[in-house]
Amino acid sequence: MVHGRRADAVSHARHAADYLLAAGASVCAEDDAAALLGDAVTPFSRAHGADVIITLGGDGTFLRGAQYALMWDAALLGVNLGRVGFLAETEPDGLEDALDTVIGGAYRTERRPVLEVQCGGKTWYGLNDVVVSRGGYSRLITIDALVDGDPAGRYVADGLIVATPTGSTGYCLSAGGPVVSPKVDCMVITPICAHTLQHRPCVVQGSARIRLALVEEDVQSASLQVDGQTCVELTAGMSVDVRRDARELRIIRLRERSFFQLVRDKLTEWTR
Repeated sequence: MVHGRRADAVSHARHAADYLLAAGASVCAEDDAAALLGDAVTPFSRAHGADVIITLGGDGTFLRGAQYALMWDAALLGVNLGRVGFLAETEPDGLEDALDTVIGGAYRTERRPVLEVQCGGKTWYGLNDVVVSRGGYSRLITIDALVDGDPAGRYVADGLIVATPTGSTGYCLSAGGPVVSPKVDCMVITPICAHTLQHRPCVVQGSARIRLALVEEDVQSASLQVDGQTCVELTAGMSVDVRRDARELRIIRLRERSFFQLVRDKLTEWTR
Protein backbone atom coordinates (compact mmCIF):
# COMPACT_ATOMS: atom_id res chain seq x y z
CA MET A 1 0.00 0.00 0.00
CA VAL A 2 1.47 3.31 -1.12
CA HIS A 3 0.51 6.91 -0.30
CA GLY A 4 -0.59 8.04 -3.74
CA ARG A 5 0.39 11.70 -3.43
CA ARG A 6 3.95 11.35 -2.15
CA ALA A 7 6.81 10.92 -4.59
CA ASP A 8 9.02 9.49 -1.84
CA ALA A 9 6.39 6.83 -1.14
CA VAL A 10 6.62 5.58 -4.73
CA SER A 11 10.43 5.62 -4.53
CA HIS A 12 10.46 3.61 -1.30
CA ALA A 13 7.82 1.24 -2.69
CA ARG A 14 9.90 0.61 -5.79
CA HIS A 15 12.94 -0.13 -3.63
CA ALA A 16 10.91 -2.46 -1.39
CA ALA A 17 9.44 -4.31 -4.40
CA ASP A 18 12.87 -4.81 -5.97
CA TYR A 19 14.32 -5.99 -2.66
CA LEU A 20 11.53 -8.52 -2.11
CA LEU A 21 11.63 -9.79 -5.67
CA ALA A 22 15.39 -10.29 -5.43
CA ALA A 23 14.78 -12.39 -2.32
CA GLY A 24 12.38 -14.62 -4.23
CA ALA A 25 9.14 -13.23 -2.85
CA SER A 26 6.03 -12.55 -4.89
CA VAL A 27 4.92 -8.91 -4.77
CA CYS A 28 1.53 -7.36 -5.44
CA ALA A 29 0.29 -3.78 -5.05
CA GLU A 30 -2.79 -1.65 -5.52
CA ASP A 31 -3.50 -1.34 -9.22
CA ASP A 32 -2.34 2.29 -9.55
CA ALA A 33 0.86 1.58 -7.62
CA ALA A 34 1.56 -1.67 -9.46
CA ALA A 35 1.62 0.24 -12.76
CA LEU A 36 4.50 2.32 -11.38
CA LEU A 37 6.50 -0.54 -9.87
CA GLY A 38 7.19 -2.73 -12.89
CA ASP A 39 5.78 -5.72 -14.70
CA ALA A 40 6.92 -8.16 -12.01
CA VAL A 41 4.47 -6.61 -9.52
CA THR A 42 0.95 -8.08 -9.68
CA PRO A 43 -2.02 -5.68 -9.33
CA PHE A 44 -4.32 -6.37 -6.39
CA SER A 45 -7.19 -6.94 -8.82
CA ARG A 46 -5.37 -10.04 -10.09
CA ALA A 47 -3.95 -11.18 -6.74
CA HIS A 48 -5.50 -13.99 -4.71
CA GLY A 49 -4.15 -12.99 -1.34
CA ALA A 50 -1.02 -12.13 0.62
CA ASP A 51 0.83 -13.23 3.73
CA VAL A 52 1.97 -9.71 4.64
CA ILE A 53 0.67 -6.25 3.72
CA ILE A 54 3.25 -3.43 3.87
CA THR A 55 2.08 0.17 3.92
CA LEU A 56 4.27 3.14 3.02
CA GLY A 57 2.67 6.39 4.14
CA GLY A 58 0.95 7.74 7.22
CA ASP A 59 -1.78 6.38 9.45
CA GLY A 60 -4.38 6.83 6.70
CA THR A 61 -2.42 4.53 4.40
CA PHE A 62 -2.05 2.07 7.27
CA LEU A 63 -5.82 2.04 7.82
CA ARG A 64 -6.37 1.42 4.11
CA GLY A 65 -3.95 -1.48 4.29
CA ALA A 66 -5.88 -2.85 7.26
CA GLN A 67 -8.87 -3.47 4.99
CA TYR A 68 -6.80 -5.76 2.75
CA ALA A 69 -5.12 -7.41 5.73
CA LEU A 70 -8.54 -8.33 7.10
CA MET A 71 -9.81 -9.53 3.74
CA TRP A 72 -6.77 -11.77 3.16
CA ASP A 73 -6.02 -12.65 6.80
CA ALA A 74 -2.57 -11.11 6.34
CA ALA A 75 -0.23 -9.53 8.86
CA LEU A 76 0.24 -5.77 8.52
CA LEU A 77 3.50 -3.79 8.65
CA GLY A 78 3.55 0.01 8.58
CA VAL A 79 6.47 2.11 7.32
CA ASN A 80 5.97 5.71 8.39
CA LEU A 81 6.20 8.47 5.80
CA GLY A 82 3.66 10.72 7.49
CA ARG A 83 3.80 13.35 10.24
CA VAL A 84 2.94 11.17 13.23
CA GLY A 85 2.77 7.56 12.08
CA PHE A 86 1.39 6.33 15.39
CA LEU A 87 0.40 2.96 13.94
CA ALA A 88 3.58 2.37 11.91
CA GLU A 89 6.34 0.06 13.13
CA THR A 90 9.38 1.51 11.40
CA GLU A 91 10.79 4.51 9.56
CA PRO A 92 12.21 4.51 5.99
CA ASP A 93 15.79 4.15 7.22
CA GLY A 94 14.82 0.81 8.74
CA LEU A 95 13.04 -0.48 5.64
CA GLU A 96 15.60 -3.07 4.53
CA ASP A 97 15.99 -4.47 8.05
CA ALA A 98 12.21 -4.72 8.30
CA LEU A 99 12.00 -6.51 4.95
CA ASP A 100 14.71 -8.97 6.02
CA THR A 101 12.71 -9.73 9.16
CA VAL A 102 9.52 -10.25 7.15
CA ILE A 103 11.28 -12.48 4.60
CA GLY A 104 12.76 -14.57 7.40
CA GLY A 105 9.46 -14.71 9.30
CA ALA A 106 11.27 -13.59 12.45
CA TYR A 107 8.57 -11.21 13.66
CA ARG A 108 5.77 -11.38 16.17
CA THR A 109 2.26 -10.04 15.71
CA GLU A 110 0.09 -8.00 18.02
CA ARG A 111 -3.65 -8.57 17.71
CA ARG A 112 -6.00 -5.61 17.70
CA PRO A 113 -9.83 -5.63 17.80
CA VAL A 114 -11.85 -4.65 14.75
CA LEU A 115 -15.27 -2.97 14.65
CA GLU A 116 -18.13 -4.29 12.52
CA VAL A 117 -20.41 -1.45 11.41
CA GLN A 118 -23.86 -1.99 9.89
CA CYS A 119 -26.23 0.54 8.40
CA GLY A 120 -28.95 0.22 5.76
CA GLY A 121 -28.13 -3.42 5.04
CA LYS A 122 -24.43 -2.70 4.36
CA THR A 123 -21.41 -3.66 6.47
CA TRP A 124 -18.00 -2.01 6.97
CA TYR A 125 -15.04 -2.82 9.17
CA GLY A 126 -12.79 -0.43 11.07
CA LEU A 127 -9.63 -0.65 13.15
CA ASN A 128 -9.80 2.85 14.64
CA ASP A 129 -13.24 4.36 14.88
CA VAL A 130 -16.76 4.94 13.69
CA VAL A 131 -17.93 8.55 13.40
CA VAL A 132 -21.42 9.93 12.91
CA SER A 133 -20.97 13.65 12.26
CA ARG A 134 -22.95 16.56 10.90
CA GLY A 135 -20.61 16.80 7.90
CA GLY A 136 -21.84 19.65 5.71
CA TYR A 137 -25.02 20.09 7.77
CA SER A 138 -24.89 23.55 9.38
CA ARG A 139 -26.60 22.73 12.68
CA LEU A 140 -25.89 20.45 15.62
CA ILE A 141 -27.34 16.97 15.30
CA THR A 142 -29.15 14.89 17.91
CA ILE A 143 -28.06 11.27 18.37
CA ASP A 144 -29.41 8.64 20.74
CA ALA A 145 -26.73 6.18 21.89
CA LEU A 146 -27.77 2.76 23.16
CA VAL A 147 -25.45 0.17 24.72
CA ASP A 148 -26.82 -3.37 24.65
CA GLY A 149 -30.27 -1.83 24.19
CA ASP A 150 -29.94 0.42 27.23
CA PRO A 151 -30.17 4.17 26.48
CA ALA A 152 -26.76 5.65 27.28
CA GLY A 153 -27.58 9.23 26.40
CA ARG A 154 -29.04 11.68 23.93
CA TYR A 155 -26.25 13.80 22.47
CA VAL A 156 -26.75 17.21 20.91
CA ALA A 157 -23.38 17.74 19.27
CA ASP A 158 -21.36 17.96 16.08
CA GLY A 159 -21.28 14.17 16.18
CA LEU A 160 -20.32 11.04 18.07
CA ILE A 161 -17.27 8.75 17.89
CA VAL A 162 -17.07 5.08 18.79
CA ALA A 163 -13.40 4.12 19.06
CA THR A 164 -11.39 1.01 19.81
CA PRO A 165 -8.36 1.28 22.11
CA THR A 166 -6.30 1.52 18.91
CA GLY A 167 -8.40 4.46 17.76
CA SER A 168 -8.36 6.18 21.15
CA THR A 169 -5.20 8.06 20.13
CA GLY A 170 -6.76 9.38 16.91
CA TYR A 171 -9.83 11.55 16.36
CA CYS A 172 -11.24 10.36 19.68
CA LEU A 173 -8.31 11.92 21.53
CA SER A 174 -8.70 15.21 19.63
CA ALA A 175 -12.36 15.29 20.72
CA GLY A 176 -11.40 14.97 24.38
CA GLY A 177 -11.47 11.20 24.80
CA PRO A 178 -9.04 9.22 26.97
CA VAL A 179 -5.84 7.49 25.89
CA VAL A 180 -6.59 3.78 26.26
CA SER A 181 -3.96 1.04 26.45
CA PRO A 182 -4.41 -1.52 23.65
CA LYS A 183 -4.48 -4.21 26.37
CA VAL A 184 -7.85 -2.94 27.64
CA ASP A 185 -10.94 -4.73 26.28
CA CYS A 186 -13.30 -1.83 25.71
CA MET A 187 -14.80 0.75 23.36
CA VAL A 188 -15.02 4.50 23.94
CA ILE A 189 -18.04 6.66 23.04
CA THR A 190 -16.94 10.28 22.68
CA PRO A 191 -19.11 13.28 21.71
CA ILE A 192 -17.75 15.88 19.30
CA CYS A 193 -18.31 19.42 20.62
CA ALA A 194 -21.30 18.48 22.78
CA HIS A 195 -23.71 21.29 23.56
CA THR A 196 -24.27 20.30 27.21
CA LEU A 197 -21.66 20.03 29.95
CA GLN A 198 -22.79 16.66 31.31
CA HIS A 199 -21.91 14.80 28.11
CA ARG A 200 -18.50 13.25 28.58
CA PRO A 201 -16.66 10.30 26.98
CA CYS A 202 -17.99 6.94 28.12
CA VAL A 203 -16.01 3.67 28.26
CA VAL A 204 -18.01 0.47 27.68
CA GLN A 205 -17.12 -3.20 27.60
CA GLY A 206 -15.56 -4.58 24.42
CA SER A 207 -18.44 -7.02 23.89
CA ALA A 208 -21.05 -4.23 23.86
CA ARG A 209 -23.47 -3.72 20.98
CA ILE A 210 -23.79 -0.01 20.35
CA ARG A 211 -26.51 1.70 18.34
CA LEU A 212 -26.28 5.32 17.22
CA ALA A 213 -29.67 6.60 16.10
CA LEU A 214 -30.23 9.94 14.40
CA VAL A 215 -33.30 11.24 16.25
CA GLU A 216 -36.35 11.09 13.99
CA GLU A 217 -38.20 14.04 15.50
CA ASP A 218 -35.64 16.50 14.13
CA VAL A 219 -35.09 17.41 10.48
CA GLN A 220 -31.39 16.61 10.24
CA SER A 221 -28.75 14.78 8.28
CA ALA A 222 -25.32 13.32 9.06
CA SER A 223 -22.42 11.40 7.60
CA LEU A 224 -21.17 7.95 8.60
CA GLN A 225 -17.41 7.48 8.43
CA VAL A 226 -15.40 4.37 9.26
CA ASP A 227 -11.65 4.81 9.73
CA GLY A 228 -11.87 8.22 8.05
CA GLN A 229 -13.67 6.98 4.94
CA THR A 230 -17.18 8.28 4.24
CA CYS A 231 -19.53 5.32 3.89
CA VAL A 232 -23.07 6.70 3.66
CA GLU A 233 -25.13 9.83 4.26
CA LEU A 234 -27.69 9.50 7.03
CA THR A 235 -31.11 11.09 7.42
CA ALA A 236 -33.33 11.43 10.49
CA GLY A 237 -34.53 8.07 11.79
CA MET A 238 -31.58 6.07 10.47
CA SER A 239 -29.34 4.14 12.86
CA VAL A 240 -25.84 2.67 12.87
CA ASP A 241 -25.01 -0.56 14.71
CA VAL A 242 -21.48 -1.11 16.00
CA ARG A 243 -20.01 -4.18 17.61
CA ARG A 244 -16.68 -5.99 17.78
CA ASP A 245 -16.00 -8.27 14.82
CA ALA A 246 -15.00 -11.90 15.38
CA ARG A 247 -11.72 -11.26 13.55
CA GLU A 248 -8.69 -9.40 14.87
CA LEU A 249 -6.06 -7.52 12.91
CA ARG A 250 -2.49 -8.82 13.18
CA ILE A 251 0.06 -5.99 13.31
CA ILE A 252 3.71 -6.89 12.80
CA ARG A 253 6.05 -5.93 15.63
CA LEU A 254 9.79 -5.98 15.01
CA ARG A 255 10.82 -5.19 18.58
CA GLU A 256 9.43 -4.80 22.06
CA ARG A 257 8.20 -1.29 22.78
CA SER A 258 6.24 0.47 25.47
CA PHE A 259 2.83 1.83 24.51
CA PHE A 260 3.22 4.82 26.79
CA GLN A 261 6.71 5.53 25.50
CA LEU A 262 5.14 5.59 22.03
CA VAL A 263 2.51 8.04 23.29
CA ARG A 264 5.26 10.27 24.69
CA ASP A 265 7.34 10.06 21.51
CA LYS A 266 4.52 10.61 19.02
CA LEU A 267 1.98 12.81 20.78
CA THR A 268 3.99 15.23 22.94
CA GLU A 269 6.30 16.81 20.38
CA TRP A 270 4.76 20.22 21.19
CA THR A 271 6.48 20.11 24.62
CA ARG A 272 9.98 19.98 23.13
